[in-house]
Amino acid sequence: MESYSSDQNPLLSCGAYYDKLGELKLQQPPKRVLLVPLLSREPHSTESQRWAEQPARTLAAFYKNQFNADVEQLTDVWSWADYYHQAEQMTLQSQPFDRVIFISHGGFDGPVLSNKAYWQELQINGGHANVLQFSEEQPGLKNVLSITYDTAKNPIFSEYMASHWLELLPMSSTDIWHQLKSIEKQLQPLDQACFKRYCAADKLPTNQENRLKLCELICREPLFELKSSVEISPERFFHFTDSLNSLTSADGLIFFGACNPGSAAPKSIIAKDETELLINSTLAGGPHLSYVHLVSTTADRITAGPIGESSADDIVERIVSFESNHSQRFLCIAAPAAK
Repeated sequence: MESYSSDQNPLLSCGAYYDKLGELKLQQPPKRVLLVPLLSREPHSTESQRWAEQPARTLAAFYKNQFNADVEQLTDVWSWADYYHQAEQMTLQSQPFDRVIFISHGGFDGPVLSNKAYWQELQINGGHANVLQFSEEQPGLKNVLSITYDTAKNPIFSEYMASHWLELLPMSSTDIWHQLKSIEKQLQPLDQACFKRYCAADKLPTNQENRLKLCELICREPLFELKSSVEISPERFFHFTDSLNSLTSADGLIFFGACNPGSAAPKSIIAKDETELLINSTLAGGPHLSYVHLVSTTADRITAGPIGESSADDIVERIVSFESNHSQRFLCIAAPAAK
């Protein structure tokens, strides 16, 4: 999260030119509103996965009472497949909305749902086999899991993979690795010369258990290789922003109620897994100042989202304040370039 001193304006971090509703060419008052609560929870949290539905109810009442707006809501959105299915139906059955509001967990690269696979396959080419899975938590970020092995190296292992690969894929990559290593240990003999060279009793330190585990890894020829990575998928990202364009009227607003969609990317990367891939990429003419700017550019709609961390109450307060035409200090607002 970006931090600011009391005399700093967080809007400067997102390069905002707008800080209130009256400065924007938006439909006012909003007549049609779509709420999109995404159902997930932070890892190791005890919160309800349905936490986003409560602020959605509060906002539905606000828009109905304040503007007499027609409010629709997507329900039971547990995965991006759920979102696309309902969004497509909504696009076919109704007119575009003046406000499309997401309520979810999120980050610098947009709203987050639980990681779900959208493509998986066992590919066999000659003696080379590859179990491949693509999954996503955030639109445009493709999680790639690959398990490769030689089908001729150990027929029993190959038979196991052919009949169990679909059972393995729902597991975490760590659990898959441990499971396959356990099978490998049963099927693949140790290289005894290697083991004697590195693991003889006189070569073992005091902590023999850890050394023995390491020796077994080194001295047992592996039957498989497991890799996982995160890649940018322009196709998946543009699929998402195309849906936003279809759902939102030309003078409508897309709002991401989550943490950091309006925050500028940190100038230094604290940890490898905190890299802001989408907004720092060349996607859609990037890098972009924030996720709000990226979506506004690609969806061709005015887009807004909080700067910094936001609770459910913060999300409601910022939307109500925005719709009341108050100046916004912790809300980044971006409009597409004039054409």
